[in-house]
Order: sequence, then structure tokens, then C-alpha cells
Amino acid sequence: MLLALALVTAPCFASEPHEAHASKPHATKPHATKPHASKSAATKGAHGPLADMGKVRASKDVVQVANWVSYTYDSHRRPFVIVDKKAAQMYVFDGWGRLWNTSPVLIGKAVGDDSAPGVGSKRLSQLKPSEKTTPAGRFEARPGKDNYGKDVVWIDYDAALSMHAIASVSPSERRAERMAMPDPREHRISNGCINLPPRFFSGVLWPTVQKHGAIVYVLPETRTPAQQFGAYDVSGERSPV
Repeated sequence: MLLALALVTAPCFASEPHEAHASKPHATKPHATKPHASKSAATKGAHGPLADMGKVRASKDVVQVANWVSYTYDSHRRPFVIVDKKAAQMYVFDGWGRLWNTSPVLIGKAVGDDSAPGVGSKRLSQLKPSEKTTPAGRFEARPGKDNYGKDVVWIDYDAALSMHAIASVSPSERRAERMAMPDPREHRISNGCINLPPRFFSGVLWPTVQKHGAIVYVLPETRTPAQQFGAYDVSGERSPV
């Protein structure tokens, strides 16, 4: 079933160069999920296929969560996205757990899995270095607009957390250059939002969320997938689709 999604207008931490974070008095607030441990949406006795990664190699946590999501129907058969902060990589799957595409990402400067209290209502100049995290959690993706009319995919509106195409902020940040670097530590440069290569955002993520909706799983870096989502190792064979 296609998910009806409302377009909204609001600011975002990392929608460069318009990264002036402000309150959202005129924005239409969508439903947004907070980062928290998700519960399996599986129907008792119902099991789906394991994730199909093809020839793509990913971390153990990515494979475990992808298998768990697909096998337990945790995404309700909607496409799902896994963001591996440790590797600074994104994986986009269809509703049957087949990997569609993958891309490097830029993430928050600070290590951490939680949003600081009230971070969504602060201006960038008010953010402490420790508050510039990309929180872990299970989120319902929603397409929207920032205050400058740019496309963004909201994952936690209240925390001003979104995914969007990389844009230039300051030449000293070298965001485009960092995106191509193999060291994941170089990808920690945003104020919390998840930055993507423009082609990947407009050609893969944006149309997927617009047409089908998606569940986003941002993997933790200070906790385990079991602690964050309730994810566990699943067994069985990938059924034909």
C-alpha cells in the first residue's frame, strides 16, 4: 500500500548554505517518530525472506538488521533504509529486503546516539559540539521542504533531523571532498542531518520515499542493534519473490 505523505516546510540543521536553524512557527508539523528501540511488527508465525545483499559487503550489524527487518516484516513491507554511522554508508532496500542501492553519507560531527533535549528549537550558533549528533533509531521517512524550498526527507521533525543532498557550507569543510574519502571519520562534518550525494538523493532516496514511503534504521554506535531496535539474529532461507 502506498503511503500518503504530506509535504512540509521547515528548517534543517544541514541544508547548506541555508543552514540557519530557527523555530518552526509557520511549518505544518507532520507525524514524526522519535529515536527509540523499535518493536517487531511481525505477525505471529509469519516470516519473510532474509535480506538479499547481492554482492555488496556490509558490516555485521547492517546484515543483521537487514535480515531482521525483512524476516519479521518490521517495515510492514515498505522499502527500508539502513544508515551505518560507523562506516558512513547508506543502504536502500525494497519491501522484500532486496538491496537497491548504497551510498556514502556525511553525518553529525559528534559521536552519540541521542538527540540533545530541545535541539530542534535551537539556532546553529547555540549548538554545543556535543549536540551535533546523528541520533540512532527507527524512523518513518517523510518528504518535505526546508525553509528555502529545497527537498528534504524528514526522519525526526521535532529534532530538525533530515536527510538531504549535500550542499556547500564553507570551503574549509570540504564536504564534497569528504564524501569521497574512504575513512569514515572524515565523513563526520554535519550538524546532525544526513548528507547524500545529489544524484543519489534525487535519483534513489527521494523517489523511493515519495512513491512508497520508507522506514529508516539509523544504526547505533554506542549501543547494539538489539538494545536499540530489539533486533536479533534470524535464521531461514530467503524465499522466492
